[in-house]
Amino acid sequence: MPGMKFTAVPANTEDAVVIPDGYRQKVVIRWGDPVLPGAPDFDFAAQTPEAQAKQFGFNNDFAGLIPVDGVPGHFYLVANLEYPTEPFMFTGYREGAPTEQQARIAMAAVGIAVVEIVAKNGTGALEPVVGPRNQRLTASSPFRLTGPAAGSEFVRTAADPAGTTILGTFANCSGGLTPWGTMLSGEENFNNYFANASKVTDPKAAERLDRYSFADDDDEHQWGRYDKRFDLAVEPNEANRFGYVVEVDPHDPKAAPVKHSSLGRCKHESANIHVVKNGPDRGTVVAYSGDDEKFEYIYKFVSSRKIKSGLSKTAREHNIRILDEGTLYVATFTGDSPDDSGTPPASGKFAGKGSWKPLLTSNADGSARSHVPGMSPAEVAVFTRQAADAVGATKMDRPEDIEPSPMTGKVYCALTNNSDRGTDGKAPVDAANPRNENKNGQILEISDDHAGTEFTWELLLVCGDPTAADTYYGGFDKTQVSPISCPDNLAFDPHGNLWISTDGNALGSNDGLFAVALHGARRGETKQFLTVPIGAETCGPVIDSDRILVAVQHPGELDDHSADNPASHWPDGGNSQPRPAVVAIWRDGGTAIGV
Repeated sequence: MPGMKFTAVPANTEDAVVIPDGYRQKVVIRWGDPVLPGAPDFDFAAQTPEAQAKQFGFNNDFAGLIPVDGVPGHFYLVANLEYPTEPFMFTGYREGAPTEQQARIAMAAVGIAVVEIVAKNGTGALEPVVGPRNQRLTASSPFRLTGPAAGSEFVRTAADPAGTTILGTFANCSGGLTPWGTMLSGEENFNNYFANASKVTDPKAAERLDRYSFADDDDEHQWGRYDKRFDLAVEPNEANRFGYVVEVDPHDPKAAPVKHSSLGRCKHESANIHVVKNGPDRGTVVAYSGDDEKFEYIYKFVSSRKIKSGLSKTAREHNIRILDEGTLYVATFTGDSPDDSGTPPASGKFAGKGSWKPLLTSNADGSARSHVPGMSPAEVAVFTRQAADAVGATKMDRPEDIEPSPMTGKVYCALTNNSDRGTDGKAPVDAANPRNENKNGQILEISDDHAGTEFTWELLLVCGDPTAADTYYGGFDKTQVSPISCPDNLAFDPHGNLWISTDGNALGSNDGLFAVALHGARRGETKQFLTVPIGAETCGPVIDSDRILVAVQHPGELDDHSADNPASHWPDGGNSQPRPAVVAIWRDGGTAIGV
């Protein structure tokens, strides 16, 4: 299969990025490397908040490459810096009791990085440039809130009585690139940064916080000790200012980044764009997103403003408002099997139909309409989970990355796992989520009327041990596949193959990056291209014709290990501390990947 002609990497537990024979690799950038001018070299033992705010942050997740206008061979590497894992950032760290210095470093270590990089001639290596094009957005950077939530009673705070300017982004998980040259980033597990939900006295506000899983008392990171906006007893509305899709313009470091409330508020894994190519809806932009928690939902936003082609100033000024005007929908799924019990139909395939239920329409003049009885537009924008509950959306097995294929337009969703499926008091199996106590996840394939409200679907993969009866690899011979578990991030190669990175492999080996054939007799063939170091998660990825990038997140993150007892020494080796990093992989001689 073109794009998949490489020797599959076997399962392993090495402390290394393991790649096929005939390929090379090099770290592009790692935690602590300088990003902004004036940034010092990284010193693990002498970190400061000021230094970290100018350096590459911790736990890189999504990565993307955007060409620099007019500078051949130069790109913007845009990267999410998802969350701090303090026991691996500091020796002697006391769980639940960070010093103020440690908390401030953690606040500076998260967010987003935009780094100019240059391709090295004759190889696939990329090298960062410390210069004025670069950006570092942290938990303290200002963002502009747009859409129906902006200015509403739910987002006003003592520091921002207008409810339009938010300090910070964090929990930035996966993301996407837009045709107009910007980056989209999903704020996912934002609840982990707020404490004292049990002390919120307003019963309605407390109920809303509970729906988003905020901690009753102490939170994981304890930022509220030193910045009271993270203490819900002091500022309960601050929590409502996170959980959005963020848009960043790498071409203009002075442009204020935006949080789009028109796309709803949830634990957005990412947002990815499809542009309708034909028919009366040609030029309509559709953004797909998943809410990454057990039993949560799949969303899409259909723009009312059509795209202008090109990257001219006029086109960019027009397109930058696309995600503020349109309708937000949530998905419902039904199965072809008569009882929706999760038992495979005679064909062996899980398949069915679905529809998109409208939640919210945002208009060009700033007005908005709720499609959910009893909820205002601002309520739908801020409390989107409750709106989706009200219309009967289908509860899914943790929707992670959702990516439309640039070749076929079919939409693929990674449903990573759900160990609570079918347990006492929890939702039972259904056709799209067919396994109780789902430890390995599945890949959902949607054939969507992108601008419409109807679709059909099929499970491409039901992941796990190929020898198990409850797994399915697109109908391909399961004895000939690389076992895959817990799919997370998705991408496509130029040949139309799907690439999947994993998080939390339940099969006893390191996480990896897999290529999956989507078409023809080899549909469902799954081959492991690489594995990441022990304890790490595979993120990114970027799949180009001659280069692959992966973000290696939390190397060495194993139980009973920390900076005082590291399980990994990747990427620097020796006795060094592990450092999350972005890695480039290319083929010897610079020829095309997998052909």
